[in-house]
Amino acid sequence: MSAPGLSLYRAASTALKPVARWLLNRRAQAGKEDPDRLTERVGQPGHPRPAGALIWIHAASVGESQMALTVADALLAQHEDAHVLITSGTLTSASLIAHRGLDRLIHQFPPVDAPAWVEAFLDHWTPDLAVFTESELWPNLILAAKARGVPLALMNARMNQKSLDGWARWPQSAQALLGAFDWIGAADQRTAEGLSRLTGQPIAHAGNLKLECGLPAPTPEALTEGQALICERPVFVAASTHTGEEALIASAHKALLTSHPDALMILVPRHPERAHDVVEVLNAAGLSFAQRSQGETPQSAQVWLADTLGEMALWYALSPVAVIAGSFIDGIGGHNPIEASRAGSAVITGPYVDSFADVYAVYDAHNARITARTATEIAQAVQTVWSDGDETIDKARATLDALPGGVLPLTLSALNRLLDRGHPR
Repeated sequence: MSAPGLSLYRAASTALKPVARWLLNRRAQAGKEDPDRLTERVGQPGHPRPAGALIWIHAASVGESQMALTVADALLAQHEDAHVLITSGTLTSASLIAHRGLDRLIHQFPPVDAPAWVEAFLDHWTPDLAVFTESELWPNLILAAKARGVPLALMNARMNQKSLDGWARWPQSAQALLGAFDWIGAADQRTAEGLSRLTGQPIAHAGNLKLECGLPAPTPEALTEGQALICERPVFVAASTHTGEEALIASAHKALLTSHPDALMILVPRHPERAHDVVEVLNAAGLSFAQRSQGETPQSAQVWLADTLGEMALWYALSPVAVIAGSFIDGIGGHNPIEASRAGSAVITGPYVDSFADVYAVYDAHNARITARTATEIAQAVQTVWSDGDETIDKARATLDALPGGVLPLTLSALNRLLDRGHPR
């Protein structure tokens, strides 16, 4: 690490190892870490390294893990002797990966980015290719892999303007870290231009890989069962909600209930482990609810709390309206609307969609989403779609046709070139 900023980071991450251990234990006590797998966080593996080529993909949370699974599935189909290791940092993403059940796929929690723990992780796994996702830039992990000659890729690179401006204040560190990658595929034009400035090298606008990474379709049996439970009730899904958004959307639902007493909201928290907090919000709002994780059904409930994993495609398929959360509070950046549109749900969002600005620009060009800021506006938007949903949904489908494709084949081609270099056949 020749850049002063990176050298300072390395020294600090070494000195703070005792603090990191304490924080890990606290997180485990709070249910945010798996206490039986804390050793993985300090570089001690929980699984043997398989023989043959090993492709390592590092993801952050649920969205990145879904993308990583799509890429892993394709790579495993192309390389019958290879294994894929996916590291992700949340319990929700770990469960998502485990539920997918792909052969020759291993999940581990990543090591905290301290030099000794990073080296122990790499000593064990010795990957033939390391693939980082979006803005997951862990300096010690990346530069240690580079020092070992591991080919490095950054797929679906996405940074908001605040992040790009932050890296610009540390130009030497940015060049050293981003220059370690052998291939970078930018998800949007802003990121491509920003990373080109930071690295001094042209970075291609590959396109948003998440647009081609679909959710597993619900089974016909699950869809039929869900439709029977909802019957003819007016319904909408509040998808991927975060802290502070449930109360806002609950207020919107209460407003809808005044004109539609039998209305049902399917509430899907981004992190199901927050179910207890969401229950408190619903109780405070005076809304009755059925909890999916407890096997409860919503016959007489006003809210169906979908605190489970791997069912988002089902909720979209059951709902003509999708309120895509992560967009009502500044700092999250919104979530991907594509799956909702594919399922035939009209899209309503808040104003904060910076993380998917390129996608929503196409939606807005086709007048294919409704933006709401307050509970009253959310309720009015849902009511509008219930009254005239076909037109909004048709516009969303036209938007899907207008979005660029071909990102997955381009990404796989780049990764295969690097894999051949790291593990010659």
